[in-house]
Amino acid sequence: MLRPERMSKVSVTGSKRVIDDVIEAAYEHHSLHVTDYDERYEGFAPGDSLEGAETVNERLVTVRSLESVLDVEGDEVDAARVLDDDELEAELADVRERVNALNDRRDELQTEIRDREEEIDRMVPFADLGIELDLLRGYDSLEVVVGEAKPDAVDATLADADGIDAYEVFAGSDVVAIFAKPADGAEAGVLQDSLVGVDIALLEVPEAEASPAEYVAELDREREALQVDLEAVEADLAAVKEEAAGFLLRAEEQLTIEAEKKEAPLSFATTENAFVAEGWIPTDTYPDFEATLADAVGDHAEVEELERASFTPDGDHHTEAVGGDAEREAATDGGHVGHGADDPPVVQDNGSAAGPFELLVQGFGRPKYSEFDPTLLVFLTFPLMFGFMIGDVGYGVLYAAIGYFLYSRYDGTFRELGAVAMWAGGFTILFGIYFGIDLFGYHAYQLLPGDVHWPVAGKGLSPADLDWGLAFLVASVLFGMIHLNAGHALSFVSNYQQHDLKHALYESGSWLLILNGAWIWIFSQHVPGPKPDFLFESVSLLTLGAVSFAGFPVVVGYAGLAAAGIGVVLLGVGATAELAEVLAPIVNVISYARIMAVLLAKGGMALAVNLLAFGAYIDNGGEGSFHFIFSADYLEYVQSHPGDYELVFAGITTAFDPASIGLVGVVALVGGILVAVVGHVVVLLLGVTSAGIQAVRLEYVEFFGNFYEGGGDSYLPFGYDREYTTEE
Repeated sequence: MLRPERMSKVSVTGSKRVIDDVIEAAYEHHSLHVTDYDERYEGFAPGDSLEGAETVNERLVTVRSLESVLDVEGDEVDAARVLDDDELEAELADVRERVNALNDRRDELQTEIRDREEEIDRMVPFADLGIELDLLRGYDSLEVVVGEAKPDAVDATLADADGIDAYEVFAGSDVVAIFAKPADGAEAGVLQDSLVGVDIALLEVPEAEASPAEYVAELDREREALQVDLEAVEADLAAVKEEAAGFLLRAEEQLTIEAEKKEAPLSFATTENAFVAEGWIPTDTYPDFEATLADAVGDHAEVEELERASFTPDGDHHTEAVGGDAEREAATDGGHVGHGADDPPVVQDNGSAAGPFELLVQGFGRPKYSEFDPTLLVFLTFPLMFGFMIGDVGYGVLYAAIGYFLYSRYDGTFRELGAVAMWAGGFTILFGIYFGIDLFGYHAYQLLPGDVHWPVAGKGLSPADLDWGLAFLVASVLFGMIHLNAGHALSFVSNYQQHDLKHALYESGSWLLILNGAWIWIFSQHVPGPKPDFLFESVSLLTLGAVSFAGFPVVVGYAGLAAAGIGVVLLGVGATAELAEVLAPIVNVISYARIMAVLLAKGGMALAVNLLAFGAYIDNGGEGSFHFIFSADYLEYVQSHPGDYELVFAGITTAFDPASIGLVGVVALVGGILVAVVGHVVVLLLGVTSAGIQAVRLEYVEFFGNFYEGGGDSYLPFGYDREYTTEE
């Protein structure tokens, strides 16, 4: 699981007479990740598409265009079936003719509707003005301007204008019409010139014989008629979609397969009479691939396993020639030509449980072939961190339910997200039980019979369990140490495999020694004065008394300091520049304190929601735990015993008294329930954005940063998974 699937580089060499059969067999086997030939060898050139490729691509473009017009989404096929070429050609021509005609008519109607709407928009201001259009033009001695402006501003400007003897302003709600008599000797356009300082949007007077209101009404009628025609066309297109969607999806799939087959030689190295295709294939699949091609073309094509990817001191994947250098050399002389160095594609193999967490790993970057695949470790740690930070049975059930909905209803990314959510929800439930059967911020263990004792951990929110907050800080630090040790250990193994023991000690062993040495000293009794007591007391608290820990002995503390010192020396010898980050192991572990911080923040938010809605008090004179009130009579009881209970907040719902139901009480009850529901929904969503993001951050930054880069190539085997068509 920590390594990708082993890959082999293979070569298929044969006569062009059998290239169609080879492509067909390789395509159906669906395992060869073809690599492109890069024209590096004299006498070889990239191949050409097979005959008929242009026709297939034209049909494919047509089908996809029709799917776009009809808005075909992919779920309109009842069952997969065979689609032969004659049926495809005939039905495609019929569907294309019908759809194109309807689509052209729809475009025409939409254009005409837009024209009517634009004309209506242009005419509405004149209808609002209420002046006939022929009265707004055609004068010899008057100038007329129509525009959108404020009448007062127009009046104020024209009253002081020099070139105008008289004027009149007619106003609608948003438009004005200005009639003005220019002064003797004034130049044409004096009215517009006088309005330069006014905020006015000029309008052109339309050419129409009817009154503006009648014209707008007529345009509205025309638009409505066109809209009716458009709806009829849309209905016809919907009928065509219902009838032809299945065919189009089958046609697209069939033509996509044909196009990929006919364009396959573009990646081959070819001569006039021969071809060479190379690519990567899972090593375990090679024998079956070789047998499949042999069944298809016999000895007219040669299949050879050229190389197997492994790990070597060069720091990258290594491709070893199968059978030795001499055999490889002979094969090359026999006509094989390498397409050039290329990285093997990565096939992650993590099983059904951890597999969905590949989504989180690929969010950072697909692992390189030469790297460890951290998916399994993310599977083991991400739900653990998430569940601990939320730690509530109620929220956990909702997260798991949301995950199940996504997992059962969708495929692909959403299905994987659903699986991740179910795991996260499951751990949230488990930690919710550990925290006292925490149910939406309420300790449900308090509802158990009085004789039943539930050994619970507090969340550090109430006065009685403040020590738990510090204990969770220690737990977060311990988890960080384990997490980072795993990352540095993988780095050590990787450096050892890719280089040698010396590199592994310098580049990874040094950090392991510094990390563990420093923190062993911190948890030792050497120089105990500055070290807080909770470092040692928290272990007993977290294990509910099952384990006691008073700190490592002084001699172990000395050993830790010595180990850290050796680590610093190794780091200085192997990577001197990294000495500037010598404190990183301590800082990175402390970064895991965010786990404790989110736990307290989310627990505090849930507590606050319940406190507002239901009220809360603290027992034992302010030294005990929070308890919710819920009812008016219990509130009265708490208030009547001030020596035993400290009221924190009365709560909204406690205004409701079933014994004397009133309007205020009903409103309070409804309001309190609403506050509780909305508040917990907010906490639920913030759990994803805080706990989820913080857990991902710790994976990506602190953990991956020690050993993982990402950037590997996806495995894209030549072939197609049929969904809408069958071969037989």
